[in-house]
Order: sequence, then C-alpha cells, then structure tokens
Amino acid sequence: MGIGGVGLALIGAATSQAKEVWPTGKPIKIIIPAQPGGGLDLIARTMADKLSQAMGTPFIAENMGGGGGTIASLTTARAAPDGQTFMIVNISTHGTNPAIRNLPYDTMKDFTHVGMVGGSPNVLVVGPELSKANSMESLLAELKKRGKPATYGSAGPGTSSHLLVEQLSVATGIPFLHVPYRGIGPAMVDVMAGRTDMAFPGLIAALQFIKASRLKALAVSSQLRMPQIPTVSTFAELGMSEFSSLQWYGISGPAGIPAHIVNTLNVQMNKVLKDPQVVSKFEAETLTVMPMTPQQFTAFIDKDASKWKKLVKDRGIEVDAT
Repeated sequence: MGIGGVGLALIGAATSQAKEVWPTGKPIKIIIPAQPGGGLDLIARTMADKLSQAMGTPFIAENMGGGGGTIASLTTARAAPDGQTFMIVNISTHGTNPAIRNLPYDTMKDFTHVGMVGGSPNVLVVGPELSKANSMESLLAELKKRGKPATYGSAGPGTSSHLLVEQLSVATGIPFLHVPYRGIGPAMVDVMAGRTDMAFPGLIAALQFIKASRLKALAVSSQLRMPQIPTVSTFAELGMSEFSSLQWYGISGPAGIPAHIVNTLNVQMNKVLKDPQVVSKFEAETLTVMPMTPQQFTAFIDKDASKWKKLVKDRGIEVDAT
C-alpha cells in the first residue's frame, strides 16, 4: 500500500473512531420550553433520568419558558449540532405555533427530529350551563338552538385548544366566540365557574377536574376511548374522524446533528419507552407512549404542522407577528 493509501486508511479509521465517541461523558442538556411544573416537566425529567441511567451520561433537564416555547426553540436551533443540546418539542412549539406565528426559525429545516415520546388527546368539556347535555350530539343540538354563539376558553391564540374549536366550527357550521387566556388552567377555571361555556383542553390538564365532576367531558380526540374516561366517546365514533388531534411530545435538536448520534439516541429513547415503569407512569398522566424512528417522527411533525397551517388559512385566522 502506498503512502497515500496508508493516509486514507488512517483517516478512515480516525473517522470511524470519532463516530463512536458519543456520548462524550459531558452533561447533555434537554431544554423544557415552559416554566417548572406540569406535564412537560414530568416528561422531560422522566426521560432525562432514564436516559442518564441507560447511557451512563448525565442528561440535565433545564426549564426555559417564554414566548410560547419560542425562546427555547430558538436557543435549540442556534446550538451547536454536537449532540449536547436537545429540547422537548410538542404540538405548541412545532405544530400550532408555526401555523399562527411568524417564527424566527423554521421548525423543519432548523431542527433534527430524533424521536417521539408519546401523545395525549384533547377533550371537549362543558361547564354548568351546558352540563345537561349527555352526549356530543345533544350538545350540538343545544348550541344550534341558541340565539348567540357559545363562548369557549383557550390557552391562548394559536394553541390547539383554540384551533380545535375553530375546526369544530368548520365541521358543524356552529359559531363560537373565542375567549383567550394565558394558559389552559385559567380557561378551565372560568368554564367551571360558568363564565364561559366550554373548552377543549388536553386530557392531561383536564382529567382531575373531570374525575371530580367539576367539568363534564363529552368527546375525546383519540382514535380509541381513553381508559381513564371509558364512557366518553371519541369523535371518530361520532363520524368526525378529522378530530384525531394529540398533545404530542418528542425530542429534537439543532439541524445537522450527525446521523450516528441521532440513531444512538433514538434507539435508547425507544428502549426507555418500553420500560414498564415508564409506560405506567406516563399512562397515569393519560400519555400513551409512541416510539418512532427519526424519519417517522419528522414526517409526523410535518403532517401535523401542515394540518394546522391549512386550518388557519381556511379560517382566515390572523397570524400573530410575534
């Protein structure tokens, strides 16, 4: 073998070895696009703990709220693609936000999508004035007889709890009056108090109030009935299969992360999601684990964002410039 051949062989060996040096042993950051507390924290910290154990490298969950997830997303997109920075992406940061806001980043081009963690459906709930409705059909019949639009609370403009009711209006021809809040918690409080008629929160947020009979659930956006509320019909059962929305969560990093890092992390994520303790912990919070390959997760995000963008365009919903 000539000198040139030896040089190429050494370069190839060095490249092969370099690919194996991940994780490096340095702490790996998982950014949480929200303030401490709530479902995002639970998901991020559970995954961080389990990945730390599985890979022998500390995964550190760091809260970074603000801008509806925009600050965390921009920080992640600008990070070095070295496998040291990831974030929990979800329906807000990479599904509905791109549809309603002019973002300083592209949710597909500026990210490497590693894998799905899981999803939980939305649930349509009503307050005292509409609590006599015992089914989705009876609710719609009552709303059609009203002389004024029903009011609904959302977690804010452009969130799934806003856009799903817009989608319901398209499907039924029934007008609704949007009352936006800073988060789904205050919106549900006003539904329970009778100040607004209804809301479409994630089941993770609403379950405790449904079980306490403070909110009445009439339909859920999962494909199958949820074991936590088995008597509540799915929209699919009612002939409204377009309402198959999930509050989904996954892990992504900046664009350009080497494929061997992406694949290694994806394999470890999917092993964690087969852990019976993790499955049980997430199911208690109404989250169904949904392991995917990086390619499947990327296609899932693209399809979800496209759905919301079409709805916003068709409804003429004004896009927030922030």
